Amino acid sequence: MAAGKEIRGKIKSVENTKKITKAMEMVSVSKMRKAQERMRAARPYATKIRDIAAHLGEANPEYTHAFMKTNEAKDVGFIVVTTDKGLCGGLNTNLLRLLTGKLRDVQTAGGTPLTVAIGGKGLGFLNRMNAKVVSHVTHLGDTPHLDKLIGPVKVLLDAYAEGKLGAVYLCYTRFINTMKQESVIEPLLPLSNAKIRDEAKAGATGTHSWDYIYEPDAQSVIDELLVRYVEALVYQAVAENMASEQSARMVAMKSATDNAGNVIAELKLVYNKSRQAAITKELSEIVAGAAAV
Repeated sequence: MAAGKEIRGKIKSVENTKKITKAMEMVSVSKMRKAQERMRAARPYATKIRDIAAHLGEANPEYTHAFMKTNEAKDVGFIVVTTDKGLCGGLNTNLLRLLTGKLRDVQTAGGTPLTVAIGGKGLGFLNRMNAKVVSHVTHLGDTPHLDKLIGPVKVLLDAYAEGKLGAVYLCYTRFINTMKQESVIEPLLPLSNAKIRDEAKAGATGTHSWDYIYEPDAQSVIDELLVRYVEALVYQAVAENMASEQSARMVAMKSATDNAGNVIAELKLVYNKSRQAAITKELSEIVAGAAAV
């Protein structure tokens, strides 16, 4: 029964793994709900600041912020938002595969991609790719904090404002629903009034003009507002990515739990067949011995 003992050991090992994956699935369910609530709670602020940015862009056309100017530089910046932990299916793989093609396009055009890594998985991938990582932030935990994101992201924002970058892209996984997440690479800079208006989805912007009284002056207000607008987009991307992470991990752990159950059923079937074969063999030997006597 050496084979039977070995199979029992495998069954016990898979059962322990199943308990772990089931526990991780339950934890992901709890974290997913909180992450989705946090993501939805951030949307009203992002929507409102997008509306105000669109209105200000139309109200004061004589002043153009650096973020709305088009630079001729060939270098391109990428803000890569990934997870710190694995076991979430192909969430990071799909995004990084999409990013790889974009990095090659920039290099083919003669530019140098500059990257900011938000998340440990993306940082490790960019280091293996020998990409130029100008800043990074990891171990964000389950709750994103804007003060931790501003510093690393500001490196690319300042470089674009100085004319050193031709564009800045935001790479993250957009949350659609619990079963579906989409890897996207969106242009972050330069901003355009048309793009902000389209995203604002405020029909009133086309029906009348907006005018504001600025204190202390229009340039200071618009400069501060557009920086806050870009930071809101980055924060929203991180919140969406965290919601996607927990949803993908829940689905992956549920699949692993189901697969473990199937493996256990197959091993138990093999064990029973092996045990029955051993019993049949012993009975045959006993009957043969009795017949010989």
